[in-house]
Amino acid sequence: MRSTCMLKNFTALGAVLAVAACGGGDAATDQATTEQAEQLVPAFQVDEAWPQLPADWVMSSGLGLYVDAGDHVWVSHRAELIEPEHLAAAAQTPARAAPIVMELDPSGRVVQGWEGEFPGVLHGFFVDHNDFVWTTARDQHQIMKFTRDGELVLTIGRENETAGSNDTELMGRPSDIYVAPETNELFVVDGYTNRRVVVFDGETGAYLRHWGAYGERPDDEVRRGPPESVDDAPAQFNLVHAIAGSDDGLIYVADRSNSRIQVFTRAGEFVVERLLRAGSGGAFAVAFSHDPEQQFVFVADGTEHKVWILRRSDLEILGSFGSEGAAPGQFQRPHNLAVDSHGNIYVAEADPGWRVQRFMLQGAGSR
Repeated sequence: MRSTCMLKNFTALGAVLAVAACGGGDAATDQATTEQAEQLVPAFQVDEAWPQLPADWVMSSGLGLYVDAGDHVWVSHRAELIEPEHLAAAAQTPARAAPIVMELDPSGRVVQGWEGEFPGVLHGFFVDHNDFVWTTARDQHQIMKFTRDGELVLTIGRENETAGSNDTELMGRPSDIYVAPETNELFVVDGYTNRRVVVFDGETGAYLRHWGAYGERPDDEVRRGPPESVDDAPAQFNLVHAIAGSDDGLIYVADRSNSRIQVFTRAGEFVVERLLRAGSGGAFAVAFSHDPEQQFVFVADGTEHKVWILRRSDLEILGSFGSEGAAPGQFQRPHNLAVDSHGNIYVAEADPGWRVQRFMLQGAGSR
């Protein structure tokens, strides 16, 4: 596994963390810097009062989550899975299925819900610099671009058609998206059937380029299986599931079943990776801390039901929070995560029902 101590100009906080991780100085200095680094790692407390949704709304499996520039939270769920017995068990009856897409304000109250005919599985969300809302119609093999009120303006891919990871027109159950504001390039992790990152023009939908793990050409014939040890480094993506772009122009990809994060330039050149653990499902989603340097990376682990905290300069694992369960602060398969402008983390869960929790940034790192 490639992993280097990539020291960067990440302010005094980054310097302390880097010294603690990479060594240097005498034993007393090492001890002091380690203790200081531990104090500076961000901590979070669940906000049990968030969100504030109508009591007669019933939700199912959560699949989409994004926090836009105004700290509005966009979420989606699988409304087609809601059965009459779920409605009958609602906190307030008669009950109804919640809109498939909801926009919530920072307090957790509903701003709007998209009504009408939409694909059943809207899997990822991104609100771009032009205020367009992007999502993936996963099971239809399509990417969709909407206005904020749900008007469809662009579709990439053809419904129910797929042709492998090296096709330039068709998708293969795409999962998540990121739009680079400087270039209006659309980066897509095309990963439930295919195993690649593919890039399109955000205005026209024209194909630009694609790559697989390590920036190489993807090969669909290679065995799909989770890493067997922390030294395993599979040559291909295995359910590449989430994507995020840092402010310094890097692309972070959550390779879900390989339990790793891989980092690339926007051109597709491989930079570094971090295998989180052996076994499948360790990297469902990825996001960054809110500070200007984005010093921390947060990764949702949907199998061990936690959120990993990594130092972005070298992807060293600093800690985690969460555990399996239905109580506030616990997780039932954390599937998506996002961060607002205050550093608070939002986590959407996929099993067995629907829940989005907000975790408030505490102490170190809060602003």
